[in-house]
Amino acid sequence: MNRRAVLLMPLLTLNACASAPVFPGERPTLAVKTQSLNELQTLPPPASQLFVAVYAFTDQTGQHKPNDTYADYSFAVTQGATSILMNALYDTGQGKWFDVLERSRLPDLLQERQIIRANRLEFPGPAGTPLPPLGPLHNAGLVFEGGIIGYDSNLLTGGAGANYLGIGASTQYRKDTVAIYLRTISVLTGDVLTSVVANKTIYSVEFNASVNKFVGFNKLLQIETGFSTNEPVQLAVKQAIEEAVYSTVMEGAIRNYWSFADPQKQATLIAYYEKTPGS
Repeated sequence: MNRRAVLLMPLLTLNACASAPVFPGERPTLAVKTQSLNELQTLPPPASQLFVAVYAFTDQTGQHKPNDTYADYSFAVTQGATSILMNALYDTGQGKWFDVLERSRLPDLLQERQIIRANRLEFPGPAGTPLPPLGPLHNAGLVFEGGIIGYDSNLLTGGAGANYLGIGASTQYRKDTVAIYLRTISVLTGDVLTSVVANKTIYSVEFNASVNKFVGFNKLLQIETGFSTNEPVQLAVKQAIEEAVYSTVMEGAIRNYWSFADPQKQATLIAYYEKTPGS
């Protein structure tokens, strides 16, 4: 390597760094308020609040992200479905429908209560009198079970393109789907009260455009641009879970396991729910 090439290398490196795109930073935002979440939050209040628990609502597919070029061992769907379900139950009817009890991290809760008991035994109150014992934990009347039971990729793929006089464009798309299974179990009897399945499609679209033109006898100008948009899988799982919770409320009301505080609103919602395709 000659001296001139050695001197030019730092300049080329600086030029490459200077031409790299700089993306502006974005502030964190709250979660997207979907239509399914809005339906949950606007549900009329129940006749009485239900004490519910969720121990685990997991990914039961065991699938990894689809990839045609290399092995990707990342899971295809979120592993936080339990938290998403608990949040959906908490939001139902602006928090009036379900009193959600912590069960997914129950050992942490019990250990903390043991620490409080030990402190109260070792350190009495200001006057030397023993502190009162801890009150009992609330018990759930209903337990929600289930999980993500299916994730199918490339259910529908396709594309289109055209090129004329060196100017062309092409579009490709793909359709995936995720399935959620949610059942409600009575703690008193062990009976399955409701069982619903919710599906959500996931679309991915890619667009490319190019221009090829000779600007001289042996010089070719080539311009390419494109973009792709992918619907977040986590958002699709969230919408499916919210839809499953909404259907659970309506199915339980139809079977008289629970009811709305306003019978007239209940009758209107049930009539609309039964006319909706897929209910």
